[in-house]
This record gives sequence, structure tokens and C-alpha cells, in this order.
Amino acid sequence: MIGCRCAVCTSSDPRNQRTRPSVVVEVAGGKLLIDTTPELRVQLLRERIERVDAILFTHYHADHIFGLDDVRVLHHVIGGPMPLYADRATLAVLRRTFSYAFDRWSDRIPGGGIPKLDLRMIDSRRAFEVLGERVTPVRLLHGRFRVLGFRIGNLAYCTDVNRIPERGMRQLEGLDVLVLDALRDRPHPTHFSVAESLEVVRRLRPRRCFLTHIAHELDHASTNSRLPPGVELAYDGLRVECS
Repeated sequence: MIGCRCAVCTSSDPRNQRTRPSVVVEVAGGKLLIDTTPELRVQLLRERIERVDAILFTHYHADHIFGLDDVRVLHHVIGGPMPLYADRATLAVLRRTFSYAFDRWSDRIPGGGIPKLDLRMIDSRRAFEVLGERVTPVRLLHGRFRVLGFRIGNLAYCTDVNRIPERGMRQLEGLDVLVLDALRDRPHPTHFSVAESLEVVRRLRPRRCFLTHIAHELDHASTNSRLPPGVELAYDGLRVECS
């Protein structure tokens, strides 16, 4: 946190040095990025990820979309516009926020520094296909906002959530890996606390669960030491294999 000198913010443990959460899911058809955080360029360089083939968006808050401009390098790699999958509300915000990328004159701007984007609207009630994989949207509540989680095979990614409706809980059964919001120990109006996330884990019983969207109130090592078997904090650079 900017201006904070707490034990976590000044920690020498690299797992306490956190950027905003994006994830890359590697499948047979390519690499699928979920969300474009403001640190996207730093994250891709750090992890030596040189190619992304499509992007999913969970919702339109700034910490999940503001790195989209850096896609202007990636679309050259795939040889065409980058496919972006999002619901209607998120696509509308992307069009407004990055209006220069969708201006009808953008192709004529010299220098070529404009991301080429292919917007594809998804129905949050229906599964769809990306890179040959079936993706199931999971409707979540983030305070008063509706956001999406995604299930791909036996992996599910559910960040920015403080309530999962009953239909969503059913969609998340039988998981190998669940990535789930857990901001801090104290309750929060738009995010799960650690205790609330563990309640979800007890019901769903995924083989493994990684807690994400972690505030500076949670030290990595000491928090991990009190979590039940199969549950641990995620960290920048974490890589997980999933069936």
C-alpha cells in the first residue's frame, strides 16, 4: 500500500510483494489471460510470457482493466486483433475508457501504437468456447456489483466476490483447483474475509484452493501456517498444474 510502513509492506518475503491479480491459463489451444491489471506489462515480463491468445474479463473495475493498452504488443504476435470476452456492461466500459482504440480513424493514426481489439460479448448465463475450451461463467456478487468468475475444466477463478449465489455454488462443485477472493481477516462489504472463504471451501471441497486479492493485513507465511490442508495464499508468479 502506498505510504504504508507496516510489517507486510516492508517485508523481505517476496510473496508479500503483491501486484493486482491477473492470471494466465495455458490450454492446448494457447494462452488465455483473465483481466488486464495496471501492472500487466510488469507481470508478463516477469513471468516471460511472450504470447497471449485471448482475454477474459471478470468485470470493469480499474484494477482489472487498466493494463489493456499493453495488448498493443501482443496482437502483433498472434497476427490479428486480440479477442476480448466480456459481458455487455464491461464491454461498454472498455469502449469508453479506451475510446482511442475503437475510433474509426484509429487505423490511420501514424506510429501504430493502438491496440487492435476484437470485442466479443458473452452471455453470463451460458457457457462459451475460447481457444477450443469450454468456459462457464459463474455469476458472483461483489457488494452491489455483479461480476463473473470463470470455470475452465476443473479450474475455477473467482476473484472480487463477497457472495456466491446458489446456482454459482453448484457450478463450482467437483473442482481440482479453486482460486478464491480472501481480502483480510476482518469482514469487508465487497470481498470475502478469510473465514468466509474457508466456509465456501468447506462446502465445495475442492482438491486445492488458493486465496487471492490479498490485502496488506495478511502476512504470507503466518497466514499460511493457520490455513487448513489444501488451502494456501496465492502469490505473484505462482504456477499450478490442473487436470
